[in-house]
Amino acid sequence: MIRPTLAVMALLAADPAFGAAGIDPDWPCIQRKQPNLSMGQVWTGPIPDEAALELARDPQIVRLADRLEQRRLPIEEAETTIADFAAQAEDGQLVALMQAIFDRIERDRSALIAGIARYGQSQLSLSERIEERRAEMAALEAAETPDFDAIDAAEEALDWDQRIFTERQQSLTYVCETPVILEQRVFALGRAIVSHLD
Repeated sequence: MIRPTLAVMALLAADPAFGAAGIDPDWPCIQRKQPNLSMGQVWTGPIPDEAALELARDPQIVRLADRLEQRRLPIEEAETTIADFAAQAEDGQLVALMQAIFDRIERDRSALIAGIARYGQSQLSLSERIEERRAEMAALEAAETPDFDAIDAAEEALDWDQRIFTERQQSLTYVCETPVILEQRVFALGRAIVSHLD
């Protein structure tokens, strides 16, 4: 695993979105890394029992959970859908619906967290390559008889790597916010469901 040197950390510090969350060198987000959520963090209703876990696999609940977890579905519309379901559902079915939604969002969120960590590792690798290119350029420029063609080629490669690094850093803002958006969605859906429990 690559460990950032002081020069690499200086490069990364130029963008506050990288490594600001703690000691994990693979985590590039300001937001604290939390690999997994628990049901208790997003749900104030009863803990799902075996019957609710079984109900969570019911085709009707599965279809509804698949729809509700989609971020393109506005939360207001999701709340209306939940209310329509709750009008004819028992408490056990509502708890099962929450379990089904949680399972889907937690699965997606965990995969996203792992992907962000890989992204962070890739950025660290690229930043080390940039550092190496800078050192190579400095050595070429300090030569007694500078090879200007080699200097130009090294400068072009350095510029390219820096451009890629910067573009990736700029996309991190959205990427790093996505786990939080998923957490907010599962919490909002849970709050909507629990409001219909007897």
